[in-house]
Amino acid sequence: MQDQKLNIRFAVVTGMILVAALFRIFPHPLNFSPVAAMGLFGAAYFSKRWLAFLVPVLAVFASDIVINNVIYAHYFEGFTVFYEGFFWQYGSYLLIVLFGLGVLSKVTLPRILGGAIGAGAIFFLVSNFGVWLGSPMYPQSIGGLMACYGAGWPFYQATFAGDLIFTSVMFGAYEFIKLRYPALDFQTQRIA
Repeated sequence: MQDQKLNIRFAVVTGMILVAALFRIFPHPLNFSPVAAMGLFGAAYFSKRWLAFLVPVLAVFASDIVINNVIYAHYFEGFTVFYEGFFWQYGSYLLIVLFGLGVLSKVTLPRILGGAIGAGAIFFLVSNFGVWLGSPMYPQSIGGLMACYGAGWPFYQATFAGDLIFTSVMFGAYEFIKLRYPALDFQTQRIA
């Protein structure tokens, strides 16, 4: 019975992360994305920590393949698996999951909202640091780094909104479904 509960929860959590990844493929405002919510959601609800890292990152990777080779294929020459600076973005995704494992060890509304805010800050700081470090556009100085963060600031508004909205929807939907299907209750099963 316990294994069946874990398999059902795994399927639901994985399915919700994959559905969220599909939103990256549809037209949306720049930087309004479910990526941070996917990482936080995986961190909160996968009982095995390695799945919390693997499933959201693979979902992002799969959506990146479609984005790079279908939606924005005209920006690349040939089939593109990785784009310039991808490791900064993926590094921030892994840090978001790590952050989520700590913050969401107990799932509560304040922790969910704090996680969404913190995840957006992690993405902003890491991804823009990568732009500064890898771009000749900014001097390699504190002033150049601050200029890079300043240039990225307008995009952070959509990141912040996306993180709050997607995190609220994913966690809210899961908690609602959990009321109907108690087998999804995580708090009683996180021992493993």
